[in-house]
Amino acid sequence: MTAAKGARQSTSYADKARLVAKPGDNPPAVILVEPQLAENIGTAARAMMNTGLTDLRLVDPKQDWLSEKAVAASSGAEYILETARRYARPEDAIADLQWVYAATARRREMVKPIMTARAGAADIRGKDGMALGVMFGRERDGLTNHEIALANAIIEVPLNPIHSSLNLAQAVLLVGYEWFQAGYDGPQELMTFNRTKPASKDMFHGLIDHLEKELVLCGFLRNDEKRPTMMVNLRNMLQRADLTEQEIRTLHGIVTELRYGRRPDRPPRQKGPRSGPEPGGGAGEEA
Repeated sequence: MTAAKGARQSTSYADKARLVAKPGDNPPAVILVEPQLAENIGTAARAMMNTGLTDLRLVDPKQDWLSEKAVAASSGAEYILETARRYARPEDAIADLQWVYAATARRREMVKPIMTARAGAADIRGKDGMALGVMFGRERDGLTNHEIALANAIIEVPLNPIHSSLNLAQAVLLVGYEWFQAGYDGPQELMTFNRTKPASKDMFHGLIDHLEKELVLCGFLRNDEKRPTMMVNLRNMLQRADLTEQEIRTLHGIVTELRYGRRPDRPPRQKGPRSGPEPGGGAGEEA
């Protein structure tokens, strides 16, 4: 698989998201020190592809990172595995880098900056143009003091102190996610409308008029003195729902069904979507 094809895959994954973040122009390398299992390397590669990271460096891996187990665990991130590089020592894996972070939860007796994953992501984004890397330790016992000493700073993920252990892919995903999201400046919430769109005020007012008429006829709004207040309350209640055109048509149909049902004097039904009541006080059925 070529690098160009891998880049296309990364873009296609991002294009599927509704809230699209920008991966960034300077992703850090991911250095896995002595990973024990091929499946763990594969799932770490999957986490990298999820978060726009592509440079995987393996220090003395104990199993083949291109095995069937690793490829299956990567779930479509084969490009990351195929372009991964193997090194004998962590010093060799970081030799070309200018700034390295050690991802570890173990406190060591050394003077070194400690950042959360979010703060580390912001720090990485701020070092534009520098060659960067994040080093992750062994599944069982993490990084040694010597390996942490090779890093400029520590990244630590604050978790439940009773159980803060993460597997390798989880650690890569958390750090990668914070880095990826640090490039997102879009809305934090969106509404999807499928094949409809928000209802106009005219459609909304038509529904309120239809509902009020039927509530008067059925006797619910029998108190003329309280009627204006009750209609204000109903209007505010329905307006908070931010109804779509399709939902307005559905509610028209519900009101009509509640009044007529299968009664013989029901007005003729009209096919197709409608924005208002049918002649005779009814409403068109939902399309």
